[in-house]
Amino acid sequence: MSTTAETRPAPSQAAPALGIDGLTVGYGGVPAVRDLHARVRPGEILALLGPNGAGKTTTLLASVGALPIISGTVTALGEPLDRRVERNARRGVILVPDSRGVFHRLSVEDNLRLARRKNSPTMDDVLDYFPKLRTLRARRCGTLSGGEQQMLALAKALLCAPKILLIDELSLGLSPIAVEELLPRLREIADDQHMAVVLVEQHIELALSIADSAMVLHHGRAALTGSAAELRQRRDKVEAAYFGNLEGTAGGPSEN
Repeated sequence: MSTTAETRPAPSQAAPALGIDGLTVGYGGVPAVRDLHARVRPGEILALLGPNGAGKTTTLLASVGALPIISGTVTALGEPLDRRVERNARRGVILVPDSRGVFHRLSVEDNLRLARRKNSPTMDDVLDYFPKLRTLRARRCGTLSGGEQQMLALAKALLCAPKILLIDELSLGLSPIAVEELLPRLREIADDQHMAVVLVEQHIELALSIADSAMVLHHGRAALTGSAAELRQRRDKVEAAYFGNLEGTAGGPSEN
């Protein structure tokens, strides 16, 4: 049975898997995200919310080393983030992009085989989370539905043995039924694998229902942060922050 923000136990006080301190990052030296702070501990999900252009994807890219940091720091698993994405990936910092990163001309089976690494979980263990993919292993990826492709993208990411998983727009282009199936599954994975997750998501209510904490970005700044349970009870504040109508900000690292 999946848990909700109200029924999950209180977050642990373990050291953060991902730490973001005063992050300012952008493109060509022009900041798109300014003075961002966040903490995500093992087994926690941080929901990153906000309108298009708020800086959500930029934050994810900076958190895997894909963008040069203008100021501030990002630490992963207790060490400074490397400037090379592939080195961070080998340490277990894995990004699922909004493009899903699947090879459309290859079969599901071949996509999964390409993702496997030394010391990866077994394919059977990963497919336990996505049993539908077992029946689709011979299918070419390009013939799958959007929800099936997203399942495959998550399965590929799990085969990389992530310790920090960053997911950009999980629900992009998916039906409501597919979203309602995938988001609780992500909660289950975070709990089972003791994995830190940062989820960029447009379905605010569903995101808050599976997350431990949440941050609303607006114009590259944290307009509102807090526990997901608290923010679910204050949807008026979430919507005001989302549209830039909230007086002041609630920035700073969460103490959850």
